[in-house]
Amino acid sequence: MTTTDPTTQSVAAGESVAFGTDEEARRVGDAVDRLLAEHDPRTLDARAFRGAQYDAGLAWVHFPAGYGGLGVRPALQREVERRVRAAGAAERSSGVFFGHFLAAPTIVTHGSEEAKQRFLRPMFTGEEVWCQLFSEPGAGSDLASLATRAVRDGDEWVVNGQKVWNTLAHIADIGMLVTRTDPDVPKHKGLTYFAVDMHAPGVEVRPLRQITGEAEFNEVYLTDARIPDAWRIGEIGEGWRVSLTTLANERVTIGGGGGGSGGPKRGSGAIAEAVRIYREQHGRGATDAAQRDRLMKAWTDAECLRLTNQRAAAAARVGNPGPEGSIAKLAIAINQQRIFELCMNLLGADALAGFDYTFRRPAEVGLEGEEGTARHMFLRSRANSIEGGTSEIMRNILGERVLGLPGEPRVDKELPWSKVPRS
Repeated sequence: MTTTDPTTQSVAAGESVAFGTDEEARRVGDAVDRLLAEHDPRTLDARAFRGAQYDAGLAWVHFPAGYGGLGVRPALQREVERRVRAAGAAERSSGVFFGHFLAAPTIVTHGSEEAKQRFLRPMFTGEEVWCQLFSEPGAGSDLASLATRAVRDGDEWVVNGQKVWNTLAHIADIGMLVTRTDPDVPKHKGLTYFAVDMHAPGVEVRPLRQITGEAEFNEVYLTDARIPDAWRIGEIGEGWRVSLTTLANERVTIGGGGGGSGGPKRGSGAIAEAVRIYREQHGRGATDAAQRDRLMKAWTDAECLRLTNQRAAAAARVGNPGPEGSIAKLAIAINQQRIFELCMNLLGADALAGFDYTFRRPAEVGLEGEEGTARHMFLRSRANSIEGGTSEIMRNILGERVLGLPGEPRVDKELPWSKVPRS
């Protein structure tokens, strides 16, 4: 099961794609022409082709030249992906989600020259898979309360602590890690962000078995794990600001296509599964008018979400991104759960059979449904209102930062972290 890549939509092989006629579009179009002329994705190893794509500045076209980009507007990336897919390039696995969409923009924005050169290319090619080490047992919704400590020892940092709900950490090579480096300042000011080798001594990954039987999530224990200072992302004490870049990209990516109930085309995505089941059950005389009304309400909600994503993409193209990413993130969680609950109701007693609860450790991010997966997604969608920021926190963000409503009382905001009472 794979997530939808928000930078691309499928096109038929050989279909021409118009980049536009302005200078930026011509630069990108010429770069794609050269890439495909010199590197045939149908005969070249997938990683080798992605390496050539990175070197051509077509990995993230809005990144600066030399870091997988050309310094042009991000909307042109969609056209790049269409062209290379039409030429036969392989789809990216959802296992690269965390690196490609979260770590990359964080590193290119805050990382040192050494970090950019070290991490970006193997991240894009898929040679190194990334995961996210943010939440802790006592610091989930309030990330700034985290307690994982990093203490400097010469050119290294010694890290001790526990992280939890770490998606695909069991297949990851490198993790995005936020730590506390100064406990004697307010909680938001004493954090530092690192990349950490997931195979290093002192890094232990343990599975968290989900209701589906899978262990897509993990908990990670760090015991005297050593991280070179060269793997620090951003300045010491600036970890909160750096992590906000990661979190913003996570919400926009999930909201913009990574597992949406309304896919890129009308009636696609999770709602297509509900329509399929309804038609199948209706043919058996197992549906009624009330179920049809619920289906139409779900379809309308999915279509509203799809159009919201289109509006967000249009705003981003002209450089005015709005709150649609956070709105879509919240709406996806609600819609996914409602749609697959409807699927279970449509299936009736059949919903109780035909699902394999065997323990397994997937190598993909299970965010969206495919045909025949309603039973799985009914269970998996419980996580949608937690991962990437809980729905409760998203409502706070929208209320305070978008609508301008008064914030919740925060009595510990200015206290040194070490002075804040903890259970």
